[in-house]
Amino acid sequence: MSQTTPQLDQAPFHNSFVEELRGEVAADTQPRQVPGYCYSRVAPTPVADPHLLAWSAELGTLLGVAQPPERGPAVAALAGNLVTDTMKPFAARYGGHQFGSWAGQLGDGRAMSLGELTARDGTSWEVQLKGAGPTPYSRRADGRAVLRSSLREFLCSEAMHALGVPTTRALSLVATGDVVVRDMFYSGDPKPEPGAIVARVAPTFVRFGNFQLLTATGELDNLRALADYVIRHHHPGLGEPSEAVYLRWFEEISRRTAVMVAHWMTVGFVHGVMNTDNMSILGLTIDYGPYGWLEPYDPAWTPNTTDFSQHRYAFGQQPQVALWNLAQLGRALLPLVADVAGLNQALEVYRTTFTATRHELMRRKLGFTSRQPEDAALLEDLQASLVASEVDMTLFFRHLSHQAPALLAGAEAEETQFQHLIALVSYTPEPGAVHEALLGWLRRYARRLRQESGSAEAIRAGMLAANPKYVLRNYLAQQAIEAAEAGDLSGLNRLMLVLQTPYAEHPEHEELAAKRPEWARDKPGSATLSCSS
Repeated sequence: MSQTTPQLDQAPFHNSFVEELRGEVAADTQPRQVPGYCYSRVAPTPVADPHLLAWSAELGTLLGVAQPPERGPAVAALAGNLVTDTMKPFAARYGGHQFGSWAGQLGDGRAMSLGELTARDGTSWEVQLKGAGPTPYSRRADGRAVLRSSLREFLCSEAMHALGVPTTRALSLVATGDVVVRDMFYSGDPKPEPGAIVARVAPTFVRFGNFQLLTATGELDNLRALADYVIRHHHPGLGEPSEAVYLRWFEEISRRTAVMVAHWMTVGFVHGVMNTDNMSILGLTIDYGPYGWLEPYDPAWTPNTTDFSQHRYAFGQQPQVALWNLAQLGRALLPLVADVAGLNQALEVYRTTFTATRHELMRRKLGFTSRQPEDAALLEDLQASLVASEVDMTLFFRHLSHQAPALLAGAEAEETQFQHLIALVSYTPEPGAVHEALLGWLRRYARRLRQESGSAEAIRAGMLAANPKYVLRNYLAQQAIEAAEAGDLSGLNRLMLVLQTPYAEHPEHEELAAKRPEWARDKPGSATLSCSS
Protein backbone atom coordinates (compact mmCIF):
# COMPACT_ATOMS: atom_id res chain seq x y z
CA MET A 1 0.00 0.00 0.00
CA SER A 2 1.07 3.62 -0.47
CA GLN A 3 3.23 5.28 2.17
CA THR A 4 0.51 7.91 2.53
CA THR A 5 -2.09 5.35 3.58
CA PRO A 6 -2.96 6.01 7.23
CA GLN A 7 -2.88 3.40 9.96
CA LEU A 8 -5.99 2.91 12.05
CA ASP A 9 -5.00 5.40 14.74
CA GLN A 10 -4.74 8.10 12.04
CA ALA A 11 -7.94 7.23 10.19
CA PRO A 12 -10.95 9.57 10.57
CA PHE A 13 -14.02 7.87 12.04
CA HIS A 14 -17.61 9.01 11.77
CA ASN A 15 -20.34 7.98 14.19
CA SER A 16 -23.80 7.87 12.65
CA PHE A 17 -25.17 5.24 15.05
CA VAL A 18 -24.20 7.25 18.12
CA GLU A 19 -25.23 10.60 16.67
CA GLU A 20 -28.61 9.59 15.24
CA LEU A 21 -29.96 7.20 17.89
CA ARG A 22 -30.70 7.53 21.58
CA GLY A 23 -27.98 6.26 23.89
CA GLU A 24 -26.55 6.69 27.35
CA VAL A 25 -23.07 7.74 28.43
CA ALA A 26 -22.09 4.83 30.64
CA ALA A 27 -19.44 5.67 33.19
CA ASP A 28 -20.76 2.65 35.08
CA THR A 29 -20.03 -0.67 33.34
CA GLN A 30 -21.68 -2.77 36.03
CA PRO A 31 -24.14 -5.27 34.48
CA ARG A 32 -27.64 -3.81 34.55
CA GLN A 33 -30.78 -3.21 32.58
CA VAL A 34 -30.56 -0.17 30.29
CA PRO A 35 -34.16 0.78 29.41
CA GLY A 36 -34.84 3.57 26.96
CA TYR A 37 -31.65 3.41 24.92
CA CYS A 38 -30.29 1.80 21.76
CA TYR A 39 -26.72 1.75 23.03
CA SER A 40 -24.37 2.72 25.85
CA ARG A 41 -21.27 4.85 25.33
CA VAL A 42 -18.39 2.87 26.84
CA ALA A 43 -14.60 2.88 26.96
CA PRO A 44 -12.41 -0.16 26.26
CA THR A 45 -10.36 -1.46 29.17
CA PRO A 46 -6.61 -1.35 28.41
CA VAL A 47 -4.63 -4.59 28.15
CA ALA A 48 -1.08 -5.38 29.24
CA ASP A 49 0.86 -5.98 26.03
CA PRO A 50 -1.08 -5.61 22.77
CA HIS A 51 0.73 -7.01 19.73
CA LEU A 52 -0.48 -7.86 16.25
CA LEU A 53 -0.85 -11.53 15.35
CA ALA A 54 -2.73 -11.33 12.03
CA TRP A 55 -4.04 -8.77 9.55
CA SER A 56 -6.40 -8.97 6.57
CA ALA A 57 -4.51 -7.11 3.84
CA GLU A 58 -7.49 -7.27 1.47
CA LEU A 59 -9.87 -5.70 3.97
CA GLY A 60 -7.27 -3.14 5.02
CA THR A 61 -6.89 -2.08 1.40
CA LEU A 62 -10.66 -1.71 1.03
CA LEU A 63 -10.87 0.39 4.19
CA GLY A 64 -7.86 2.47 3.25
CA VAL A 65 -5.83 1.64 6.36
CA ALA A 66 -2.27 0.32 6.27
CA GLN A 67 -1.05 -2.77 8.07
CA PRO A 68 0.67 -1.62 11.26
CA PRO A 69 3.88 -3.00 12.76
CA GLU A 70 3.59 -5.58 15.50
CA ARG A 71 3.41 -2.91 18.19
CA GLY A 72 2.57 0.77 18.13
CA PRO A 73 -0.31 3.26 18.23
CA ALA A 74 -2.43 1.49 15.58
CA VAL A 75 -2.22 -1.83 17.44
CA ALA A 76 -3.02 0.01 20.65
CA ALA A 77 -6.19 1.26 18.96
CA LEU A 78 -6.99 -2.27 17.73
CA ALA A 79 -6.67 -3.50 21.32
CA GLY A 80 -8.69 -0.71 22.94
CA ASN A 81 -5.67 0.87 24.63
CA LEU A 82 -6.01 3.99 22.46
CA VAL A 83 -9.25 5.81 21.64
CA THR A 84 -8.68 8.55 19.09
CA ASP A 85 -10.49 11.88 18.97
CA THR A 86 -12.84 10.77 16.19
CA MET A 87 -13.87 7.46 17.81
CA LYS A 88 -17.02 7.28 19.93
CA PRO A 89 -17.02 3.72 21.31
CA PHE A 90 -20.36 2.16 22.18
CA ALA A 91 -21.96 -1.14 23.08
CA ALA A 92 -25.31 -1.89 21.45
CA ARG A 93 -28.37 -2.94 23.42
CA TYR A 94 -30.42 -5.85 22.12
CA GLY A 95 -32.30 -8.95 23.22
CA GLY A 96 -33.06 -12.23 21.58
CA HIS A 97 -34.34 -15.78 21.58
CA GLN A 98 -31.62 -18.20 22.68
CA PHE A 99 -32.29 -21.84 21.75
CA GLY A 100 -35.92 -20.90 21.20
CA SER A 101 -36.54 -19.14 24.54
CA TRP A 102 -36.82 -15.40 25.05
CA ALA A 103 -33.76 -14.22 26.99
CA GLY A 104 -34.64 -10.56 27.49
CA GLN A 105 -31.85 -7.96 27.38
CA LEU A 106 -28.52 -9.30 26.10
CA GLY A 107 -26.45 -6.67 24.28
CA ASP A 108 -22.77 -6.30 23.43
CA GLY A 109 -21.25 -7.87 26.52
CA ARG A 110 -17.70 -7.90 25.21
CA ALA A 111 -17.93 -6.05 21.90
CA MET A 112 -17.43 -2.32 21.44
CA SER A 113 -17.84 -0.46 18.17
CA LEU A 114 -15.28 2.29 17.65
CA GLY A 115 -17.28 4.03 14.93
CA GLU A 116 -17.37 3.87 11.14
CA LEU A 117 -14.75 4.24 8.43
CA THR A 118 -15.45 5.37 4.89
CA ALA A 119 -13.85 2.87 2.52
CA ARG A 120 -12.04 3.72 -0.69
CA ASP A 121 -15.19 2.95 -2.68
CA GLY A 122 -17.30 5.31 -0.55
CA THR A 123 -19.05 2.62 1.48
CA SER A 124 -19.29 2.87 5.26
CA TRP A 125 -17.96 0.16 7.59
CA GLU A 126 -18.38 -0.16 11.34
CA VAL A 127 -15.27 -1.35 13.20
CA GLN A 128 -15.91 -3.35 16.34
CA LEU A 129 -13.50 -4.77 18.94
CA LYS A 130 -14.53 -8.12 20.40
CA GLY A 131 -12.96 -8.80 23.77
CA ALA A 132 -12.25 -5.19 24.73
CA GLY A 133 -13.62 -5.31 28.28
CA PRO A 134 -16.85 -5.10 30.27
CA THR A 135 -19.97 -3.17 29.32
CA PRO A 136 -23.35 -2.78 31.02
CA TYR A 137 -24.42 -5.83 28.98
CA SER A 138 -21.67 -8.18 30.17
CA ARG A 139 -23.97 -9.89 32.66
CA ARG A 140 -21.71 -12.21 34.69
CA ALA A 141 -18.80 -12.10 32.23
CA ASP A 142 -15.56 -10.12 32.09
CA GLY A 143 -15.92 -8.68 28.59
CA ARG A 144 -12.82 -10.49 27.38
CA ALA A 145 -12.16 -13.14 24.73
CA VAL A 146 -9.56 -15.89 24.49
CA LEU A 147 -7.11 -16.52 21.68
CA ARG A 148 -8.77 -19.74 20.50
CA SER A 149 -12.16 -18.17 19.82
CA SER A 150 -10.68 -14.94 18.47
CA LEU A 151 -8.41 -16.76 16.04
CA ARG A 152 -11.35 -18.86 14.85
CA GLU A 153 -13.49 -15.77 14.28
CA PHE A 154 -10.71 -13.92 12.45
CA LEU A 155 -9.96 -16.81 10.11
CA CYS A 156 -13.56 -17.81 9.46
CA SER A 157 -14.81 -14.30 8.72
CA GLU A 158 -12.25 -13.88 5.95
CA ALA A 159 -12.57 -17.49 4.76
CA MET A 160 -16.33 -17.14 4.30
CA HIS A 161 -15.84 -13.92 2.36
CA ALA A 162 -13.43 -15.69 0.01
CA LEU A 163 -15.98 -18.48 -0.48
CA GLY A 164 -18.54 -15.89 -1.61
CA VAL A 165 -20.77 -16.31 1.45
CA PRO A 166 -22.43 -13.11 2.77
CA THR A 167 -20.51 -12.37 5.96
CA THR A 168 -19.11 -9.86 8.39
CA ARG A 169 -15.34 -9.39 8.01
CA ALA A 170 -12.29 -9.34 10.29
CA LEU A 171 -9.46 -6.81 10.05
CA SER A 172 -7.01 -7.87 12.74
CA LEU A 173 -6.19 -10.32 15.49
CA VAL A 174 -4.31 -8.84 18.45
CA ALA A 175 -2.88 -10.68 21.45
CA THR A 176 -3.46 -8.81 24.72
CA GLY A 177 -0.63 -10.12 26.89
CA ASP A 178 -3.24 -10.94 29.54
CA VAL A 179 -4.73 -14.27 30.54
CA VAL A 180 -8.45 -14.98 30.62
CA VAL A 181 -9.99 -17.76 32.70
CA ARG A 182 -12.51 -19.89 30.80
CA ASP A 183 -14.29 -23.21 31.31
CA MET A 184 -14.21 -24.40 27.70
CA PHE A 185 -16.99 -27.00 28.02
CA TYR A 186 -18.72 -25.67 31.16
CA SER A 187 -17.52 -28.82 32.93
CA GLY A 188 -16.33 -27.22 36.16
CA ASP A 189 -12.71 -27.08 34.98
CA PRO A 190 -11.83 -23.41 34.34
CA LYS A 191 -8.31 -22.72 33.08
CA PRO A 192 -6.29 -19.61 32.24
CA GLU A 193 -5.93 -19.00 28.51
CA PRO A 194 -4.16 -16.28 26.51
CA GLY A 195 -6.42 -13.33 25.73
CA ALA A 196 -6.96 -11.76 22.32
CA ILE A 197 -9.11 -9.16 20.56
CA VAL A 198 -10.45 -9.42 17.03
CA ALA A 199 -11.42 -6.28 15.13
CA ARG A 200 -14.44 -7.24 13.11
CA VAL A 201 -16.00 -5.11 10.42
CA ALA A 202 -19.46 -4.83 8.83
CA PRO A 203 -21.70 -2.15 7.32
CA THR A 204 -23.63 -2.50 10.60
CA PHE A 205 -23.81 -5.00 13.44
CA VAL A 206 -27.55 -4.40 14.05
CA ARG A 207 -29.34 -7.69 14.67
CA PHE A 208 -32.88 -9.04 14.78
CA GLY A 209 -32.61 -8.80 18.57
CA ASN A 210 -32.14 -5.01 18.54
CA PHE A 211 -35.72 -4.66 17.28
CA GLN A 212 -37.10 -7.48 19.39
CA LEU A 213 -35.99 -5.89 22.66
CA LEU A 214 -37.39 -2.45 21.81
CA THR A 215 -40.78 -3.94 21.02
CA ALA A 216 -40.73 -6.18 24.10
CA THR A 217 -40.09 -3.17 26.35
CA GLY A 218 -42.59 -0.93 24.57
CA GLU A 219 -39.97 1.54 23.32
CA LEU A 220 -41.78 2.26 20.08
CA ASP A 221 -40.10 5.61 19.42
CA ASN A 222 -36.70 3.89 19.59
CA LEU A 223 -38.02 1.04 17.46
CA ARG A 224 -39.10 3.42 14.71
CA ALA A 225 -35.88 5.43 14.97
CA LEU A 226 -33.75 2.31 14.63
CA ALA A 227 -35.76 1.03 11.66
CA ASP A 228 -35.50 4.42 9.98
CA TYR A 229 -31.76 4.51 10.64
CA VAL A 230 -31.17 1.10 9.03
CA ILE A 231 -33.34 1.93 6.01
CA ARG A 232 -31.79 5.35 5.37
CA HIS A 233 -28.21 4.14 5.74
CA HIS A 234 -28.39 0.64 4.29
CA HIS A 235 -31.46 0.55 2.03
CA PRO A 236 -31.82 4.10 0.69
CA GLY A 237 -33.29 2.76 -2.54
CA LEU A 238 -36.43 1.70 -0.68
CA GLY A 239 -37.45 5.33 -0.19
CA GLU A 240 -38.31 7.44 2.85
CA PRO A 241 -39.51 5.28 5.75
CA SER A 242 -43.25 4.59 5.82
CA GLU A 243 -45.42 1.57 6.53
CA ALA A 244 -45.11 0.42 2.91
CA VAL A 245 -41.32 0.89 3.04
CA TYR A 246 -41.05 -1.02 6.33
CA LEU A 247 -42.83 -3.91 4.65
CA ARG A 248 -40.54 -3.84 1.60
CA TRP A 249 -37.61 -3.66 3.99
CA PHE A 250 -38.76 -6.82 5.81
CA GLU A 251 -39.05 -8.55 2.45
CA GLU A 252 -35.47 -7.53 1.70
CA ILE A 253 -34.28 -8.85 5.07
CA SER A 254 -36.06 -12.13 4.30
CA ARG A 255 -34.49 -12.30 0.84
CA ARG A 256 -30.96 -11.60 2.09
CA THR A 257 -31.30 -14.10 4.94
CA ALA A 258 -32.42 -16.75 2.46
CA VAL A 259 -29.44 -16.12 0.20
CA MET A 260 -27.07 -16.36 3.18
CA VAL A 261 -28.46 -19.66 4.45
CA ALA A 262 -28.54 -21.12 0.93
CA HIS A 263 -24.82 -20.41 0.71
CA TRP A 264 -24.25 -22.07 4.09
CA MET A 265 -26.05 -25.18 2.92
CA THR A 266 -24.10 -25.47 -0.31
CA VAL A 267 -20.66 -25.17 1.31
CA GLY A 268 -21.54 -27.44 4.26
CA PHE A 269 -21.26 -24.72 6.92
CA VAL A 270 -22.94 -25.12 10.31
CA HIS A 271 -23.28 -21.87 12.28
CA GLY A 272 -23.95 -23.67 15.55
CA VAL A 273 -25.83 -20.96 17.46
CA MET A 274 -28.54 -19.32 15.36
CA ASN A 275 -30.13 -17.35 18.18
CA THR A 276 -32.07 -14.29 17.01
CA ASP A 277 -29.42 -12.05 18.59
CA ASN A 278 -26.92 -13.69 16.21
CA MET A 279 -28.90 -12.84 13.06
CA SER A 280 -27.70 -9.82 11.09
CA ILE A 281 -30.32 -7.38 9.86
CA LEU A 282 -28.34 -7.26 6.58
CA GLY A 283 -28.33 -11.02 6.01
CA LEU A 284 -24.64 -11.45 6.87
CA THR A 285 -23.08 -14.34 8.75
CA ILE A 286 -22.31 -12.93 12.19
CA ASP A 287 -20.87 -14.15 15.51
CA TYR A 288 -18.56 -17.02 14.61
CA GLY A 289 -18.57 -19.26 17.67
CA PRO A 290 -19.13 -23.03 17.73
CA TYR A 291 -19.26 -23.40 13.94
CA GLY A 292 -18.02 -26.23 11.73
CA TRP A 293 -18.04 -27.87 8.31
CA LEU A 294 -19.63 -31.23 7.61
CA GLU A 295 -17.19 -34.09 8.14
CA PRO A 296 -18.90 -36.38 7.12
CA TYR A 297 -22.19 -35.26 5.53
CA ASP A 298 -24.87 -35.47 8.23
CA PRO A 299 -27.93 -33.16 8.35
CA ALA A 300 -28.30 -33.90 12.08
CA TRP A 301 -24.78 -32.78 12.99
CA THR A 302 -24.03 -29.78 15.18
CA PRO A 303 -20.58 -28.86 16.51
CA ASN A 304 -22.10 -27.05 19.50
CA THR A 305 -22.03 -29.10 22.70
CA THR A 306 -24.61 -26.74 24.23
CA ASP A 307 -27.04 -27.92 21.55
CA PHE A 308 -26.46 -31.67 21.90
CA SER A 309 -29.75 -32.21 23.74
CA GLN A 310 -31.89 -30.48 21.09
CA HIS A 311 -29.86 -30.35 17.86
CA ARG A 312 -31.91 -27.25 17.22
CA TYR A 313 -29.13 -25.67 15.17
CA ALA A 314 -27.95 -28.78 13.33
CA PHE A 315 -26.95 -28.42 9.68
CA GLY A 316 -30.26 -29.63 8.25
CA GLN A 317 -32.30 -27.44 10.61
CA GLN A 318 -30.72 -24.15 9.56
CA PRO A 319 -33.18 -23.21 6.77
CA GLN A 320 -36.19 -23.71 9.06
CA VAL A 321 -34.54 -21.97 12.02
CA ALA A 322 -33.79 -18.92 9.89
CA LEU A 323 -37.46 -18.78 8.90
CA TRP A 324 -38.51 -19.05 12.56
CA ASN A 325 -36.11 -16.25 13.46
CA LEU A 326 -37.55 -14.07 10.70
CA ALA A 327 -41.03 -14.70 12.07
CA GLN A 328 -39.86 -13.39 15.46
CA LEU A 329 -38.47 -10.28 13.76
CA GLY A 330 -41.76 -9.86 11.92
CA ARG A 331 -43.61 -9.88 15.26
CA ALA A 332 -41.23 -7.22 16.55
CA LEU A 333 -42.09 -5.00 13.57
CA LEU A 334 -45.86 -5.21 14.10
CA PRO A 335 -45.97 -1.76 15.75
CA LEU A 336 -44.64 -0.36 12.44
CA VAL A 337 -46.52 -2.61 10.02
CA ALA A 338 -50.19 -3.31 10.59
CA ASP A 339 -50.34 -5.47 7.45
CA VAL A 340 -49.91 -8.94 8.97
CA ALA A 341 -50.68 -10.60 5.65
CA GLY A 342 -47.89 -8.57 4.07
CA LEU A 343 -45.44 -9.68 6.73
CA ASN A 344 -46.45 -13.30 6.15
CA GLN A 345 -45.95 -12.82 2.44
CA ALA A 346 -42.43 -11.61 3.15
CA LEU A 347 -41.79 -14.95 4.84
CA GLU A 348 -42.85 -16.59 1.58
CA VAL A 349 -40.16 -14.47 -0.09
CA TYR A 350 -37.70 -16.23 2.21
CA ARG A 351 -38.97 -19.67 1.21
CA THR A 352 -38.96 -19.06 -2.52
CA THR A 353 -35.62 -17.24 -2.49
CA PHE A 354 -33.95 -19.94 -0.41
CA THR A 355 -35.16 -22.74 -2.68
CA ALA A 356 -34.25 -20.93 -5.89
CA THR A 357 -30.83 -19.83 -4.61
CA ARG A 358 -29.90 -23.22 -3.23
CA HIS A 359 -30.94 -24.98 -6.45
CA GLU A 360 -28.97 -22.54 -8.57
CA LEU A 361 -25.86 -22.89 -6.42
CA MET A 362 -26.16 -26.68 -6.52
CA ARG A 363 -26.57 -26.64 -10.28
CA ARG A 364 -23.29 -24.71 -10.57
CA LYS A 365 -21.59 -27.20 -8.28
CA LEU A 366 -22.75 -30.03 -10.54
CA GLY A 367 -21.82 -28.31 -13.79
CA PHE A 368 -25.38 -27.86 -15.09
CA THR A 369 -25.95 -24.89 -17.38
CA SER A 370 -29.06 -26.21 -19.11
CA ARG A 371 -32.25 -27.36 -17.43
CA GLN A 372 -33.53 -30.91 -17.79
CA PRO A 373 -36.67 -32.61 -16.39
CA GLU A 374 -34.67 -34.95 -14.14
CA ASP A 375 -32.69 -32.19 -12.43
CA ALA A 376 -35.01 -31.67 -9.45
CA ALA A 377 -35.05 -35.37 -8.56
CA LEU A 378 -31.29 -35.63 -9.02
CA LEU A 379 -30.70 -32.76 -6.60
CA GLU A 380 -33.24 -34.13 -4.14
CA ASP A 381 -31.72 -37.63 -4.09
CA LEU A 382 -28.13 -36.51 -3.61
CA GLN A 383 -28.42 -35.76 0.09
CA ALA A 384 -29.48 -39.28 1.12
CA SER A 385 -26.67 -40.77 -0.98
CA LEU A 386 -24.05 -38.58 0.69
CA VAL A 387 -25.38 -39.50 4.14
CA ALA A 388 -25.33 -43.23 3.46
CA SER A 389 -21.73 -43.18 2.25
CA GLU A 390 -20.48 -40.80 4.98
CA VAL A 391 -19.10 -38.47 2.34
CA ASP A 392 -16.94 -35.44 2.99
CA MET A 393 -19.02 -32.80 1.18
CA THR A 394 -16.16 -30.47 0.29
CA LEU A 395 -13.97 -33.23 -1.11
CA PHE A 396 -16.85 -34.90 -2.96
CA PHE A 397 -17.69 -31.88 -5.08
CA ARG A 398 -14.06 -30.95 -5.66
CA HIS A 399 -13.10 -34.41 -6.91
CA LEU A 400 -16.30 -34.64 -8.94
CA SER A 401 -15.24 -31.43 -10.68
CA HIS A 402 -11.95 -33.00 -11.73
CA GLN A 403 -13.70 -36.15 -12.97
CA ALA A 404 -16.27 -34.29 -15.08
CA PRO A 405 -14.28 -34.41 -18.36
CA ALA A 406 -13.94 -38.19 -18.18
CA LEU A 407 -17.63 -38.59 -17.36
CA LEU A 408 -18.55 -36.39 -20.31
CA ALA A 409 -16.44 -38.59 -22.57
CA GLY A 410 -18.39 -41.65 -21.48
CA ALA A 411 -15.27 -43.45 -20.33
CA GLU A 412 -15.50 -47.23 -20.31
CA ALA A 413 -13.88 -47.29 -16.88
CA GLU A 414 -16.71 -45.23 -15.37
CA GLU A 415 -17.47 -47.69 -12.56
CA THR A 416 -13.80 -47.76 -11.60
CA GLN A 417 -13.83 -43.96 -11.50
CA PHE A 418 -16.84 -43.99 -9.21
CA GLN A 419 -15.22 -46.47 -6.83
CA HIS A 420 -12.05 -44.38 -6.79
CA LEU A 421 -14.05 -41.22 -6.05
CA ILE A 422 -15.80 -42.88 -3.11
CA ALA A 423 -12.48 -44.09 -1.72
CA LEU A 424 -11.19 -40.51 -1.80
CA VAL A 425 -14.16 -38.80 -0.17
CA SER A 426 -15.89 -41.33 2.11
CA TYR A 427 -15.18 -41.90 5.79
CA THR A 428 -16.17 -45.55 5.17
CA PRO A 429 -14.20 -45.98 1.92
CA GLU A 430 -14.23 -49.77 1.62
CA PRO A 431 -16.45 -51.15 -1.20
CA GLY A 432 -19.78 -52.50 -0.10
CA ALA A 433 -23.56 -52.26 -0.11
CA VAL A 434 -23.42 -49.02 1.89
CA HIS A 435 -22.31 -47.23 -1.28
CA GLU A 436 -25.00 -48.58 -3.63
CA ALA A 437 -27.16 -45.46 -3.31
CA LEU A 438 -24.25 -43.17 -4.15
CA LEU A 439 -23.09 -45.38 -7.04
CA GLY A 440 -26.61 -45.31 -8.47
CA TRP A 441 -26.73 -41.54 -8.11
CA LEU A 442 -23.35 -41.15 -9.83
CA ARG A 443 -24.53 -43.22 -12.79
CA ARG A 444 -27.59 -40.98 -13.16
CA TYR A 445 -25.42 -37.90 -12.79
CA ALA A 446 -23.01 -39.04 -15.52
CA ARG A 447 -25.90 -39.56 -17.94
CA ARG A 448 -27.31 -36.14 -17.09
CA LEU A 449 -23.94 -34.42 -17.44
CA ARG A 450 -23.61 -35.73 -21.00
CA GLN A 451 -26.64 -33.67 -21.95
CA GLU A 452 -24.59 -30.50 -21.45
CA SER A 453 -23.47 -28.77 -24.63
CA GLY A 454 -20.42 -26.96 -23.25
CA SER A 455 -16.87 -28.19 -23.65
CA ALA A 456 -15.50 -30.58 -21.07
CA GLU A 457 -12.88 -28.07 -19.98
CA ALA A 458 -15.41 -25.26 -19.64
CA ILE A 459 -17.66 -27.45 -17.48
CA ARG A 460 -14.73 -28.54 -15.35
CA ALA A 461 -13.56 -24.95 -14.90
CA GLY A 462 -17.05 -23.84 -13.92
CA MET A 463 -17.34 -26.62 -11.36
CA LEU A 464 -13.92 -25.88 -9.88
CA ALA A 465 -14.96 -22.23 -9.49
CA ALA A 466 -18.08 -23.34 -7.57
CA ASN A 467 -16.52 -26.08 -5.42
CA PRO A 468 -13.79 -24.96 -3.00
CA LYS A 469 -10.82 -27.14 -2.28
CA TYR A 470 -10.18 -25.55 1.11
CA VAL A 471 -12.52 -24.76 4.00
CA LEU A 472 -11.71 -23.97 7.62
CA ARG A 473 -12.04 -27.44 9.09
CA ASN A 474 -12.16 -27.40 12.87
CA TYR A 475 -9.14 -29.63 13.31
CA LEU A 476 -7.05 -27.29 11.16
CA ALA A 477 -8.19 -24.30 13.19
CA GLN A 478 -7.36 -26.17 16.41
CA GLN A 479 -3.85 -26.98 15.18
CA ALA A 480 -3.30 -23.30 14.36
CA ILE A 481 -4.63 -22.32 17.80
CA GLU A 482 -2.34 -24.69 19.68
CA ALA A 483 0.66 -23.47 17.68
CA ALA A 484 -0.26 -19.81 18.20
CA GLU A 485 -0.65 -20.36 21.95
CA ALA A 486 2.94 -21.66 21.88
CA GLY A 487 4.10 -18.59 19.94
CA ASP A 488 4.19 -20.17 16.47
CA LEU A 489 2.09 -18.25 13.92
CA SER A 490 3.11 -20.30 10.87
CA GLY A 491 -0.06 -22.42 10.95
CA LEU A 492 -2.26 -19.33 11.19
CA ASN A 493 -0.43 -17.63 8.31
CA ARG A 494 -0.56 -20.75 6.16
CA LEU A 495 -4.28 -21.21 6.70
CA MET A 496 -4.90 -17.55 5.94
CA LEU A 497 -3.04 -17.94 2.65
CA VAL A 498 -5.07 -20.84 1.31
CA LEU A 499 -8.40 -19.69 2.75
CA GLN A 500 -8.11 -16.36 0.94
CA THR A 501 -8.08 -18.29 -2.37
CA PRO A 502 -10.02 -21.48 -1.52
CA TYR A 503 -10.78 -22.38 -5.15
CA ALA A 504 -7.11 -22.46 -6.18
CA GLU A 505 -5.18 -25.74 -6.15
CA HIS A 506 -2.23 -24.72 -3.91
CA PRO A 507 -0.47 -28.08 -4.51
CA GLU A 508 2.17 -27.20 -1.92
CA HIS A 509 -0.58 -27.15 0.74
CA GLU A 510 -2.40 -30.30 -0.36
CA GLU A 511 -2.63 -31.76 3.15
CA LEU A 512 -4.90 -28.85 4.19
CA ALA A 513 -7.55 -30.29 1.85
CA ALA A 514 -7.47 -33.80 3.34
CA LYS A 515 -10.27 -35.63 5.11
CA ARG A 516 -10.49 -35.13 8.84
CA PRO A 517 -7.98 -37.52 10.44
CA GLU A 518 -9.24 -40.16 12.82
CA TRP A 519 -7.49 -38.56 15.81
CA ALA A 520 -9.63 -35.44 15.33
CA ARG A 521 -12.97 -37.28 15.46
CA ASP A 522 -13.54 -36.64 19.17
CA LYS A 523 -10.79 -34.19 20.12
CA PRO A 524 -12.12 -31.03 21.84
CA GLY A 525 -11.90 -28.09 19.47
CA SER A 526 -11.38 -30.40 16.49
CA ALA A 527 -14.85 -31.92 16.45
CA THR A 528 -16.94 -30.29 19.16
CA LEU A 529 -17.00 -26.80 20.61
CA SER A 530 -19.06 -24.75 23.00
CA CYS A 531 -20.20 -21.15 23.20
CA SER A 532 -17.31 -20.47 25.60
CA SER A 533 -14.91 -17.80 24.39
